[in-house]
Amino acid sequence: MITRTLHTLQKARGFSTSSIPRTTSVTLKALGLDSYNLGVYNGKWGGNGDVVESVNPASGDVIGAVQQASASDLNDTLDQAAKAAKVWREIPAPKRGEIVRQMRNALFSKIEPLGKLVSLEMGKILPEGIGEVQEYIDIADYAVGLSRMLNGKVVPSERPGHMMMEVWNPLGVVGIVSAFNFPVAVYGWNSAISLVCGNPVVWKGAPSTSLTSVAVTKILAEVLETNGLPGAICSLASGGAEIGHSMAKDKRINLLSFTGSTNVGRKVALTVQERFGKCLLELGGNYAIIVHNDADLDLAVRSTLFAAVGTAGQRCTTTRRLFLHEEIHDTFIERLQKAYSQVKIGNPLEPGVLCGPLHTKQAVAAFEQGISDVKAQGGKILYGGSVLNIPGNFVEPTITSIAHDAPVVHREIFAPILHTIKYSDIKDAVAWNNEVGQGLSSSLFTTDPERIFRWIGPSGSDCGIVNVNIPTNGAEIGGAFGGEKETGGGRESGSTAWQQYMRRQTCTINYSGMLPLAQGIKFE
Repeated sequence: MITRTLHTLQKARGFSTSSIPRTTSVTLKALGLDSYNLGVYNGKWGGNGDVVESVNPASGDVIGAVQQASASDLNDTLDQAAKAAKVWREIPAPKRGEIVRQMRNALFSKIEPLGKLVSLEMGKILPEGIGEVQEYIDIADYAVGLSRMLNGKVVPSERPGHMMMEVWNPLGVVGIVSAFNFPVAVYGWNSAISLVCGNPVVWKGAPSTSLTSVAVTKILAEVLETNGLPGAICSLASGGAEIGHSMAKDKRINLLSFTGSTNVGRKVALTVQERFGKCLLELGGNYAIIVHNDADLDLAVRSTLFAAVGTAGQRCTTTRRLFLHEEIHDTFIERLQKAYSQVKIGNPLEPGVLCGPLHTKQAVAAFEQGISDVKAQGGKILYGGSVLNIPGNFVEPTITSIAHDAPVVHREIFAPILHTIKYSDIKDAVAWNNEVGQGLSSSLFTTDPERIFRWIGPSGSDCGIVNVNIPTNGAEIGGAFGGEKETGGGRESGSTAWQQYMRRQTCTINYSGMLPLAQGIKFE
């Protein structure tokens, strides 16, 4: 029945398996995928939900299809993950790190086809697709080392004959809901750290990148099966909003990591809080670069181009606002327009292409609405502004000139639209950077030490990532990744982010045979 349904869908679109470009069929085969795939894994593969097609945003062709999870599938998967938690938490952390090391090697062996699949299914250019898989490999390397450094601390006790210490233990099952724009890396940040911390994971990727979710899970499942471990340690429940909502409500998920829009993230937070669960949120972004009059303009132009156009403006850290000092404004705009004119737009698998398609037709519509709003709110289009009349979801990377407080400037549009604003006083630029609701990433280009340290200080940027002379995107895995305000406050990847995936316990051990009480209390 499922195969016939898929065939009907293919026929209706004028699509057939034989029409898939050779690159696509070779890529799917290299990753153990087919035109139809099961999208639930909890030690065994299954799926009883809807069949969802994955569409190449560069052409509109169907790449393949994935059978999503039903409510019953999710329930079974959570049961299996809870059982796996009892096994996984008892394995010493360095041994868990060894399993993650093997996963790292398995991912590396598939980096080329997996990177190509990301490009085919999400739409980002091939170097970015491969780079995203490399980011998972990097965080796995980090997690392997971390598995020997999940350190607690000894706390001096005021009571004689007592030892007080802080220890960290596994939290339980970690649910991961990731977005389409980073269908490998965001899961990697969460799963690699969760696993060494002793937690099995249940993953719901974006429905539009389900093939990538299945491919990654197949790679990890093989490692677990080779080592005789429960496959449910790395579970997958492909699905849409209803599966994500069920995960948010379910007490069997001890921590829910959610990456997505601020509007949905707010609902997720409320749902999880109702059951006193824990959530880690990575939400909206609307980030700025400030270029002062003493900046290295060549460096700033190249950085802005990458930050605004990379991934076709579909990164959470994409630069969407550009504040230019009045003395360098005109020169910078001229150089930036020239740089934009040299950006090759097209098939993300082709060498030399720097800007691929938007992910969906809905994103194209949001781009068009954004351009319309710019014009209606007194702005000007300095470059681009059009949807390209070719197959796929292609738009022109766009530069506008508009007031800093125009409503469209304060709204995140997940497309390559860059709003430019002139300033004369650096204090105004910093205030404008901070006036939006989101607070993930920001960057200042200057060579003045005083401005640099004020920018990263208490009266500077209010974002979680505060850069100097580098773009707003391209974060390294060693630092904690996350933001403030409507970005959600969560932290993933490096630094002490691992502590969110563990249970902190303060332990006091009395070896004195006496019972002295704290604060000098007598109870006799």
